[in-house]
Amino acid sequence: MRRDTGTGPTHRYTVVAIVLHWASALGVLALIGMGLAMTQLDLAPLRRFQFYQWHKSVGITVLLLTLLRLAWRLLHPAPPLPDAMPPAERRAAGAAHGLLYLLLLGMPLTGWALVSASPFNIPTVLYGLVPWPHMPVVSDLADKAGAEAILKAVHDYGAFALIALLALHVGAALRHHLILRDATLRRMLPLAPVRTGDAP
Repeated sequence: MRRDTGTGPTHRYTVVAIVLHWASALGVLALIGMGLAMTQLDLAPLRRFQFYQWHKSVGITVLLLTLLRLAWRLLHPAPPLPDAMPPAERRAAGAAHGLLYLLLLGMPLTGWALVSASPFNIPTVLYGLVPWPHMPVVSDLADKAGAEAILKAVHDYGAFALIALLALHVGAALRHHLILRDATLRRMLPLAPVRTGDAP
């Protein structure tokens, strides 16, 4: 296999991919922070309601960003992995990215379904401006309370799985940058050029 010198346009992500990646990352971090605040802090009812509304708004935004990322990825394949990466590590990296995308789609979808199944029937207005409908079928279930309990459990466990996977993702990126000293992380950083001679 040809060793990548890190000098051509295929050796780093496109500007669009980088923007979508970091926008998604900021959104997910905000969702985790709001989720922990909503469930762990003793908030006043109005403040808790506001957190839920913002959580829903950012969650739908992350869902839309993820769909855009997947569409862009289909048209613009990711740069190659480092030549020296063992096959098992390549498979693990692919599986981790696949799970990340699955959770980035699944978490907003289960959250949307959870809100739609709520017997309180609270409307969602994204950022206080754009009305967002309840999920079809789910909003018409006969046993909304039962569905809500199941969806809440799935959403909660999914959140912990996402946190664990993000920690693994960040740890792997830092390992490549600080220990292996290749260009894996720099090719996703907006202002960090991939220098001549860098492995991808």
